[in-house]
Amino acid sequence: MLPSAYGIPAAIALVLGGTISCFAGYRLFRFVLAIYGFILGAMLGSSMIGATSTGAMVVAAIVGGIAGALVLTLAYFVGIALVGAGLGALIAHVIWQSSAASEPPALAVILFAVVGSIGAMLLQRYVIIIATAFGGAWTLMVGIFAMTGDRQAARAAASGNVWILYPTSSPGQRWVPVVWLVIGLVGMAVQLGITGKQSR
Repeated sequence: MLPSAYGIPAAIALVLGGTISCFAGYRLFRFVLAIYGFILGAMLGSSMIGATSTGAMVVAAIVGGIAGALVLTLAYFVGIALVGAGLGALIAHVIWQSSAASEPPALAVILFAVVGSIGAMLLQRYVIIIATAFGGAWTLMVGIFAMTGDRQAARAAASGNVWILYPTSSPGQRWVPVVWLVIGLVGMAVQLGITGKQSR
């Protein structure tokens, strides 16, 4: 993860990117793919460098981000399949955590991801709208948490764990998934009613 000095600019980028994705993700899908490719690439790039080397970590985040943005933008159909796979994996986590309060088995996540990929290719418009609305809503919330100095977000970021961006991973804050769901539903309604009607 990036050093704390870069926290506010990164948080602002997350809020802006999340807002665009949530409310105009279908209309601007290629741009949204570039945003999420950059975020994923930056997370992976910065996690490969030791936390003591700030300059190298920032460079790795930028290089990883650019590479991630290029990969997802150029691989448009692969990007759609990945969006579906990500949505399927998220659904698997939500189902297992709501029923058994535990992590789903790897096979279940893989099966949900495969079904999500196939569904994304068959029902592109609706899958893109749902995935960008809820993915954007969570990105927006993570950015707001980072900007407001949320204690749990700060602890999670300080832990060095790259994979902290789960809507259901907020113990003690039961309102977080509810707010995420509401924002996602509003974003989905806006896209279905207004922005998603226009061609990409």
